[in-house]
Amino acid sequence: VKFSFDRQFDKNHPYYKYGKWEYAEFALEPLDRVEIVDEYTVRFYLKYPFSPFLANLAMFSCAIVSPTAVKKYGADFFKNPVGTGPFRFVEWVPKDKIVLEANPDYWGGRPYLDKLIFRVIPDNSVRWLELQRGTIDAMDGINPDDIPAMKADPNINFYQVPALNICYLAMNMEKKPFDNVLVRRAINHAINKKAIVDAFYRGIGIVAKNPIPPNMMGYNDKVKDYEYDPEKAKQLLAKAGYPNGFETTLWTPPIPRVYIPQPTKVAEAIQADLAKVGIKAKIVTFDWGTYLQKTRNGEHEMAILGWGSDNGDPDNTIYVLLDKDNAKKGVASNIAFYRNDKLHDLLIKAQQTTSITARKRLYEAAQIIIKEDAPWVTIAHTSAVAAARKYVKNFSIPAISAIKFTRVWLDK
Repeated sequence: VKFSFDRQFDKNHPYYKYGKWEYAEFALEPLDRVEIVDEYTVRFYLKYPFSPFLANLAMFSCAIVSPTAVKKYGADFFKNPVGTGPFRFVEWVPKDKIVLEANPDYWGGRPYLDKLIFRVIPDNSVRWLELQRGTIDAMDGINPDDIPAMKADPNINFYQVPALNICYLAMNMEKKPFDNVLVRRAINHAINKKAIVDAFYRGIGIVAKNPIPPNMMGYNDKVKDYEYDPEKAKQLLAKAGYPNGFETTLWTPPIPRVYIPQPTKVAEAIQADLAKVGIKAKIVTFDWGTYLQKTRNGEHEMAILGWGSDNGDPDNTIYVLLDKDNAKKGVASNIAFYRNDKLHDLLIKAQQTTSITARKRLYEAAQIIIKEDAPWVTIAHTSAVAAARKYVKNFSIPAISAIKFTRVWLDK
């Protein structure tokens, strides 16, 4: 346990050099040291109070790894993972599949499945065809248009739960004219979010007015969203000095994500809405890895992106995506490059207080500031959805984290 954490935050650790530890920068930043108390106990010492720490420990980045395997494989450990989970790693064929087998020594009891194969099928529609044919047993990444057929198919179970995510349009405040709050508010008024959600989320999404979803602690339902009002958008643009609009670029993800199942169609709808108020937006995209790196570098003007909570704590969304600490080019998770000192103070107080009531109030106040400053257009919160053949038993999907297969079994 100590080894698993020390290698991520202690720069003098001999195995620190083998990782980028991007999640450790915020998940473990408060950690001062880890002390072994006895064979089954460790004690964490923090540099300062940090309420989200326990939630952070439940994140995938805090999984316990085998020191022996890390020492053996070094930089190639990710190709040969050894942890404490219910399945053992067997094989990884990039862009094809990952094969796991049951771990008979798992502390929670041997899983029911002998083998688990994750197949890479990039296209949602092809994945659905494979499920219908029975060549795969379960799938996620579902096109909303396919859901009625899934629900009607007697051989398929469809699963849906409210998730903890957000799809948003970030405006890069380091680039004109997005440094002008009137322009950002105008864009919020120009986009018909309800029409987008109705057309392209088809029952698995709701319109978002805040960065965090309604089922997360601290959600402020009293925040008033920007109503769809193209005329008001035009008035704000004129007041900002752009009576005839302007030209810009609109970046969109190249592949479906949980928070945006049809990215191209969403981008085209936004493009059409902006054109109605005089903003000519050219749609731009890249492969997924390049897209992420370029937005972290701040190369975009406007970019659609999203986030799924890692741990269910509002800090993991609001602080990570909208605090000034995370607006550093090259590693930015705040791709609006939005910086507000008052917001920062609220978010740090929310991190350092242990009172849930006080934390709720702080996050509620934070959402008011964010809405007024309008660094984003908050688009949608989606449900987590999946489908499986009827013979797949004890299958369920969580609001956060990955699907657990430990107690899944096949009745065939």
